[in-house]
Amino acid sequence: MTTTTTAVIDLDLPGATISRHVYGHFAEHLGRCIYGGFWVGEDSSVPNVRGIRSDVVEALRAIAIPNLRWPGGCFADDYHWRDGIGPRDQRPRMVNSHWGDVVEDNAFGTHEFMDLCELLGADPYVSGNVGSGTVAEMSAWVEYLTRADDSPMAALRRANGRDEPWRVPFWGLGNEAWGCGGNLRAEQFASLARQYATYVRDQGGHRTCRVAAGASDADYHWTETLLRSFDDLAADPATPAAPFQAVSLHYYTMTGPWSDKGSATGFGTDGWYVALARARHMDELLTRHSTVMDRHDPYRKVGLVVDEWGTWWNVEPGTNPGFLYQQNTLRDALVAAVHFDAFHRHAERVVMANIAQTVNVLQAMILTDPDTGALVLTPTYHVFAMNTGHHDAAALAVHLRDVETRTVDGGELPLVSASASVKDDAALVSLSNLDADTARTVVLDLRGRDVVGHRARVLTAPALDAHNTPDRPRDVAPVDHAGVRSHPRGLEVDLPAHSYVTVTLTLG
Repeated sequence: MTTTTTAVIDLDLPGATISRHVYGHFAEHLGRCIYGGFWVGEDSSVPNVRGIRSDVVEALRAIAIPNLRWPGGCFADDYHWRDGIGPRDQRPRMVNSHWGDVVEDNAFGTHEFMDLCELLGADPYVSGNVGSGTVAEMSAWVEYLTRADDSPMAALRRANGRDEPWRVPFWGLGNEAWGCGGNLRAEQFASLARQYATYVRDQGGHRTCRVAAGASDADYHWTETLLRSFDDLAADPATPAAPFQAVSLHYYTMTGPWSDKGSATGFGTDGWYVALARARHMDELLTRHSTVMDRHDPYRKVGLVVDEWGTWWNVEPGTNPGFLYQQNTLRDALVAAVHFDAFHRHAERVVMANIAQTVNVLQAMILTDPDTGALVLTPTYHVFAMNTGHHDAAALAVHLRDVETRTVDGGELPLVSASASVKDDAALVSLSNLDADTARTVVLDLRGRDVVGHRARVLTAPALDAHNTPDRPRDVAPVDHAGVRSHPRGLEVDLPAHSYVTVTLTLG
């Protein structure tokens, strides 16, 4: 049985710009994300550029990675940046107490990260240490990275081989200050955030967006407290926000409690629907956190940055529990699609987002085999690839009619999710069929502009937990979709069961 849903889209009514930065990424010193993922070292048999793995860079450039967050996560508030500069054989070792209690040699530090960002063509998002660091330490790091003259830190940078300063558009003021970043109360951290932000100075002509560590899940009090610490957000819209320009939000999707988060594979339809319903909860979180922010910041001077999101499952059997290595299936891809629909709908407030994480950790873009070195692109990677047309495009409202729902987790889960955007003479419509068993048809009721051409792609697989492996790297990969036809109102699109479809429109 196939059911029909209508999606009304006014192509001539563009809304807020969808920042390309909502397609951002996150690389923490955790498991095999940095060491064995991005970094293999200059002497490795794996092809590399100055120790950075070449095929990982190539794959991420192909999806136009806009930014990369580093060094954490919880690791950031244990990281002292001076340990990661200078000759590698002279750098002190450290204990990564959060993730596996392993000893690291600091081979991958500031210069290596900035080199990685330049190879990727991505903007760096540096997370500073508030939990165990000092104001002076963070201030010196900003100077080291971004100052152009002969200041003490600029001179130290040059002594370490980099003449010109780097551009660092985003700076994190701590991470999860309510937990691993210090176990602080909201009121404590609000004061610290103001203090640290003051010393993350704009050096010369360089400008950075300071992101204060924000709430977990539905902790609206945390967001309220941070925004209430400003005196003049409701003043004249021309008055700049100070001292920080954004606050963060973290939310992870899982099907069980933290002690047993669910398996990445081998789940049934219940595990499918619960995961998607919990992913859809992101929309409510964005709505409610934005409402809190709107009360204090009606001119939207402060952005919302979802700098940790994604699925978090039990680790794969036989792997280090502290390395957070999990398989990535078609279900993860649909979770990502649902998140992006929410980010697009909230484009007026959500200025950046960072999936956790890029390589070999949690909902990764890329998995690398530790024995053979083989690289696998995950189903989630392909959703990012299919969505590059949304980068810096204007959001379009999508009005869905006749959407079936399913009762899940005590609420109603709409079985179709959608979003759209327009840029110049092209529009992109993203459609997800969340029904595990039933195909659907969506009529795109396209208004306001002529559509003179279209092409479509589909991502699906026979099994809900289908995934890619080194032996079968394209079991879940997008293909051209022929199931799009003309309709008196615009186009008619077939959505196979458990599928993700993008339709690119050429506009007259």
